[in-house]
Amino acid sequence: MPRTAIIGTGFDVPERVVTNDDLARWMDTSDEWIRERTGIEERRWVEEGTTGAAMARRAAESALADAGVAAEAVDAIVLGTLSPDHFFPGTGVFLQRELGLRDVPCLDLRAQCSGFVYGLSVADAWIRVGQYRTVLLVGVEIQSTGLDRSTRGRDMAVLFGDGAGAAILQATDEPNRGILSTRIHADGRFAETLWADASSSARHPRLSVEDLEAGRHFPRMDGREVFKHAVRRMPEVLGQVLEAEGLTTADLDLLIPHQANLRISQMVQKRLGLSDDRVYNNIQRYGNTTAATIPIALAEASREGRLRRGDLVGFVAFGSGFTWGASLVRW
Repeated sequence: MPRTAIIGTGFDVPERVVTNDDLARWMDTSDEWIRERTGIEERRWVEEGTTGAAMARRAAESALADAGVAAEAVDAIVLGTLSPDHFFPGTGVFLQRELGLRDVPCLDLRAQCSGFVYGLSVADAWIRVGQYRTVLLVGVEIQSTGLDRSTRGRDMAVLFGDGAGAAILQATDEPNRGILSTRIHADGRFAETLWADASSSARHPRLSVEDLEAGRHFPRMDGREVFKHAVRRMPEVLGQVLEAEGLTTADLDLLIPHQANLRISQMVQKRLGLSDDRVYNNIQRYGNTTAATIPIALAEASREGRLRRGDLVGFVAFGSGFTWGASLVRW
């Protein structure tokens, strides 16, 4: 049975930089307040008219070039997002069209911040059983158009950015390379702890004037509860994938955690006993791009020379749902 190797990475972020001082002009906040609580210094927000499919295409093209693979070699597309361009169909088919492909299956995943790890699990299974040889995996988000930019929504608005990251996954027979183990989990008891209630097919109508006035179409979060669960579940699930391979954190060369909040990443790092040079964070520049955070960070780490062939790399994520997961990759 072949393994699944990550043979190329790419990312795309908007040119528009939004600093903490910019946000302070719209809401009661400050650069100091945001940095202290989140570690974020700036984020990228799209200009009007930009689509997730367009960002995903640019990220995918970058990943294809990095892999030295033509778009026509892609057998399937897996796309993770919680902010699709349209209610339906999913963004995956629009990405397929942007890449000029036809008859390539497209699977859109709604696993929120865990979307890339969930997608990695699906693509790896497809490749291992021989269903597909080359899979394009993308995480893409446009969060800025769905945020309450007033003081009422500042706890969420300061966190999120826009962007896309992509990876080309391909079957390999190379020894000591590829995805070793992945574990994914969910616990729906906490679904309303981090969510957006409207627009919703459970509502009649899906979006009312009352919903708009109450701000139910904006995301809401119990930050303390999310933090508590994230710093527990992320080290726990990473331990599961390491144990499955008979490894420990001492064997890990680099950890790329979901960029939810720098304070969460720092707590996870502390609990795992990892030094700064073995953890990659870029939330300071991009904010939380949900499903796109890990592939953006992966692409940057690769381009910065932080990854060498044979390195043991871990991905770990936690997000709305609650969903969480981890993957272990021999680079």
